[in-house]
Amino acid sequence: MTRVFLDATTLISLGSIGELGLLTSFSGDIVVLPAVQSEVDTEPARTNLQSFLESRDVQYEGHEYEEQIPRGMSLLEESERNGDVEIIAAVLALREDDRHAGVVSDDKRIRTTADAFGATVTGTIGVVVRAVEEGLSESAGLDILDRIDSRGLHMTGELREKAESLIHEAAEDA
Repeated sequence: MTRVFLDATTLISLGSIGELGLLTSFSGDIVVLPAVQSEVDTEPARTNLQSFLESRDVQYEGHEYEEQIPRGMSLLEESERNGDVEIIAAVLALREDDRHAGVVSDDKRIRTTADAFGATVTGTIGVVVRAVEEGLSESAGLDILDRIDSRGLHMTGELREKAESLIHEAAEDA
């Protein structure tokens, strides 16, 4: 089964507005690695993440990816272990076992690196679009987009237009 690794960028964006439940629209095992969890250090995102972890079937162990940590550090040119390194190490370990990984992050470096190693990648906006595809109303999706924009993930005009367009298309196709 696919494992979907959540990055702090998305956890903070959705956690800040109380919408972490949208992450359950993905098929596969949802994983929040230990270093990623520790990077979610702002409120209310931290409290909302803790509630999400306690109430959902979310995995948060990362020990099976340990041997890939040095390679992840090297690829990302990091001198210390962090959430980004753990995510890339997990992608590398799954790829080595011919298993599939998904990564949900707004960090371009993580998305590009994960994609280069065969992971399926998306970001916070992709989570909202996916929720609309799964039955969330268009107006609710646009409302969430507004709340995300005002509380954390500040969007350029171009990104905002693209996000609205994707939500409209998802609602039409649903």
